[in-house]
Amino acid sequence: MSTEEKSAAPRSLAEALRVRDDVSLAALLRSRPDLITPVPTDLTQLATRAGTRASVVRALERLDRFTLQTAEALAVAPDPASYGELLALMGGDEEDPAVAAALPRAAALLREQALVWGPDDRLRLVRTARELLAPSPQHPSPTGLGPTVREATAGMSPGRIQEILGAVGLPSTHDSVSAVSALGTLFADRGRMAALLAELPAESREVLDRLVWGPPYGQVTHDPAAHLRALLDRGLLLPTAPGTVVLPREVALHLRAGRAHRVPEPVPPPVEAAATHRPQVVDATAAGQALAALATVDELLKEWDEGGPTVLRAGGLSVRDLKRTAVALDVPEPVAAFWVELAYGAGLIASDGEAEERYAATPAYDEWRELPPAERWARLAGTWLAATRTPGVVGGRDAKDRTLSALGPNLDRSAAPEVRHRVLALLAGLPEGASPVEESLLARLRWERPLRGPQREHREHREPGKARDDDLRSRIARWTLSEAELLGVTGRGALAAPGRALIGAPEAPRPAARETGEPEGPGDKLPVHHHRTPPVTALLTPAERAAATATAARLLAPLFPEPLDHVLLQADLTAVAPGPLERELADVLGVLADVESKGGATVYRFTPGSVRRALDAGRSAADLHAFLARHSRTPVPQPLTYLIDDVARRHGRLRVGAASAYVRCDDDATLDEILADKRAAGLGLRRLAPTVLAAQADPAALLDGLRALGFAPAAESAAGDVLIARADSHRTPPRAAPEPVPDGPPAPDDTLLAAAVRAVRAGDLASTTPRKPGPGSEEGGEGGAPGGTLPRTGAAETLATMQAAVLTGEALWIGYVNAEGAASQRVIAPIRVEGGFVTAYDHTADEVRTYPLHRITGVAELADDAG
Repeated sequence: MSTEEKSAAPRSLAEALRVRDDVSLAALLRSRPDLITPVPTDLTQLATRAGTRASVVRALERLDRFTLQTAEALAVAPDPASYGELLALMGGDEEDPAVAAALPRAAALLREQALVWGPDDRLRLVRTARELLAPSPQHPSPTGLGPTVREATAGMSPGRIQEILGAVGLPSTHDSVSAVSALGTLFADRGRMAALLAELPAESREVLDRLVWGPPYGQVTHDPAAHLRALLDRGLLLPTAPGTVVLPREVALHLRAGRAHRVPEPVPPPVEAAATHRPQVVDATAAGQALAALATVDELLKEWDEGGPTVLRAGGLSVRDLKRTAVALDVPEPVAAFWVELAYGAGLIASDGEAEERYAATPAYDEWRELPPAERWARLAGTWLAATRTPGVVGGRDAKDRTLSALGPNLDRSAAPEVRHRVLALLAGLPEGASPVEESLLARLRWERPLRGPQREHREHREPGKARDDDLRSRIARWTLSEAELLGVTGRGALAAPGRALIGAPEAPRPAARETGEPEGPGDKLPVHHHRTPPVTALLTPAERAAATATAARLLAPLFPEPLDHVLLQADLTAVAPGPLERELADVLGVLADVESKGGATVYRFTPGSVRRALDAGRSAADLHAFLARHSRTPVPQPLTYLIDDVARRHGRLRVGAASAYVRCDDDATLDEILADKRAAGLGLRRLAPTVLAAQADPAALLDGLRALGFAPAAESAAGDVLIARADSHRTPPRAAPEPVPDGPPAPDDTLLAAAVRAVRAGDLASTTPRKPGPGSEEGGEGGAPGGTLPRTGAAETLATMQAAVLTGEALWIGYVNAEGAASQRVIAPIRVEGGFVTAYDHTADEVRTYPLHRITGVAELADDAG
């Protein structure tokens, strides 16, 4: 490298950013949005912010495995390192062609994200990243390499270093620095190292083999064995503390054939297909699941219509209430937690805010029920995809060892939306109708995001792609696969057309349906000519998400069967609904009968209790007979007619009202029967009149108690009218759906990026433009140093300089303090000075502005050679 080239090379990250074009700066800010929150004043501040620990950790966490391996290799390479040295560390002496092909992309990505800067012959990893990834005794390097010879011998006595030189056949030197340099040169020489290792006994080589891939530290006694003494004498093991030795980095690299990583992974593992199905079958299966999802959410909301479970003091559902909900929905508890959280995330249920706080349906539920089925599903699916609340963690423990409850706090996992979106995007990349091998999909996700914190456990000794069982991203991915199937986003494990639209993936062209059926075994092979959808990587903006859910609803609507307006009544007091029912029919039938079984056809059973429930809701026996005759494709069975008439004949003969409570009946014999029943003792009944009984229990308890005795009482108002109990009687006040917890700053759009780049450029111009020295200042002092403190001049001098600049058209450098007291420096071209204000073109803001002269701290002229 020539002297001119060295002087032209950037000396800092700020200088490297300064020579970037606007497109490159925008790419940096897009990939690291935390850098523009808020927008930095200039490129020096941008570089400083890009080197902070929090920002670097965040950037490292978002690197794929090979790019991260490249950064780890740079952390153990000389600083600066050439591209050739980096390639040797990544590819080894054999120069793996796959590594050589993938390395330019990884290096370019690190440079784009400002984690690496400098030309190819002087690559520098930012200092914070080097501190995070370089080896240390407390935090070994992910590469498994230890310190260099120079680092390991720091503090070693000069005499001991000279003894090591003699043991390896090197001449003694006059100082330790040259001795350590000679020893490092020897260890880096492949031929001389091979000869040195050949002299060692087999036991010594076995010790080196155990340490070569890390951890590089070992323990020795105060009197080591002969094979260990041979390594210590030659410096192949160096002491770091009493009883502890380390394998020097240069020795390990020789034994590794120059590779920094045991298994470089330049190519992402493919997502394998487990089975293939016809796309039409996948879509039909998914549509059936979507219908079942709507029915389940409806059933949950009806279950909680009149007031659901109470809210725990710490928030959320109790374990007992979750079990009851699971029994009511006929699903396992984890699945019940999913449906409860989905309805909560969609804003359909919330706490009512009363003194005895309970969960109940919100007004938004009534609006949601009025939507067409496909739109109702799209709203649920869109909510699920963007939600950070993660029902899969329900039942686990939080940081304070408290049980995590459904609808409770601490269920947000900010990575959940990105993982869900990425899982569906990987499914969209498979051929249509293909379901994935779960482990291959998890391996791909681990390759794309291998790092979950700056200090992670050493993983090089594990099989590539494997992760700990407690890896949160892997668990979220597994939950995504099961939840997508429950919701109807996938069918038979493959992504359905509505699910494809949900993530913004283009619709795939449909081949003609095969007449020979479909392969469904796990060993089925995919033909190479299958269409593959382009991968989808970016999360959707709110506008894109709204368009995507609308498209998903449009694709799903034709897959739903038309709702039926009839049922089939059976002689065993059941009714069979052979498909989804019209909403009005389903609502009435849900009150008049109990659901006995669900599936492709729903079976309802009529019981005295269910008929009484319909009568309590204000229906008469004649209404019920007419309703069944109108909606049954079979004649109304005689047993059902008798059941309705018998319950209606006894319904309302007893009237219960509020005294504490009372019972009145025109038939005093019925009241005699109640008083004589020992089971009624707990109600505290006593006769006030031949047709009236008073009770110590409240009206609700009295109603339940009399019904338990076999009677059919009806509640009445203070005016003596029968109270009609409707199913949808309780709603919470209007409640907003929970907002997702963002995983860091939101991704900036193009408009914001353009404005941020413009502002940073303008601020950098103001801070780096050369200025003429002010009066009384020395050359290079405050008045002329780029990026110095704000200029300070008197009011008269500031006014005179401004007026002169208006006449000459020259630009000036000013210091300005705004109304909030924030100081800044700007480059302006004055246009007019009058009334205590200066109107000027502000190069920093790229617009014409007016500034009060009293807020300008001072002014300085720009140097004649300022660009």
